[in-house]
Amino acid sequence: MTQPRNTDPYSDARAFYGSELRRLREEAGLTQDQLGERAFCSGSYVAHFESGMRRPQLELSTTFDEVLGSGMHLQRLCRLARNAKVADYFADAAELERQARTISECSPMFVPGLLQTEAYARTLTRASRRFACQQEVEQLVSARLERAQLLDGPTAPVDWTIIHESALRVTVGAAAIMREQLAYLVETVQSRPNVVLQVLPFAAGPHPFMNTMVSLMEFSDAPPVVYTESAYSGQLIEDPALVAQFQSSYDLARATALSPEASLSLIESAAKEWATHEHHN
Repeated sequence: MTQPRNTDPYSDARAFYGSELRRLREEAGLTQDQLGERAFCSGSYVAHFESGMRRPQLELSTTFDEVLGSGMHLQRLCRLARNAKVADYFADAAELERQARTISECSPMFVPGLLQTEAYARTLTRASRRFACQQEVEQLVSARLERAQLLDGPTAPVDWTIIHESALRVTVGAAAIMREQLAYLVETVQSRPNVVLQVLPFAAGPHPFMNTMVSLMEFSDAPPVVYTESAYSGQLIEDPALVAQFQSSYDLARATALSPEASLSLIESAAKEWATHEHHN
């Protein structure tokens, strides 16, 4: 995570934001640590913004403007730099996904975005954005499918996902969509050695993430972070104590879940059941 995202300040809004932050800081005669101290963040955090590794934050940009006497310059650039294909509350986590060494997810009711088929993703998106125009829905679906590409290639992260059995049983759209989605899960696990999938069965009873989707991301050279999401909102958590608590709860869920082999058998069985429903309809 220490490599700059982009060194050309004119290539995109975030790179320009970083170059302007660096210019203003140097003109003020401040080091990254000194600016961080005055803005109540670490010097390494300032470095992440300057290098374009992290999307700028509006609240911090306001503070930077106050400290550097730059009016609303960085705040305006921040708004430009925060444009993203995905929902704004998820955009920071989406950036970190691409830099993660491992991604550990737990989803209580549905298949997580990185493992969704196009039809499944479209049905979920339409359900959550009932009054959105079709173009908006298609843009979100396209962005979700684009995210899944990070599971391929030599630098792909290890993706360890726990889904609750509910995700195999609750109808999303139609039986054909469910059959395709579960068959895709089986294919993905069998064809990608970096993807591990476990199912938390109904028999396991209550668990810590019953009403929250959780994603834990670990990096080669930076502290781990947690992203949690509920309907229409998400939160990126970086506090070490909270991250450790989430990690402990995830480890317990992983220990309670079926083994990867048993999970795959259950998914295959559920896919056959959906195929039967499909033929009967």
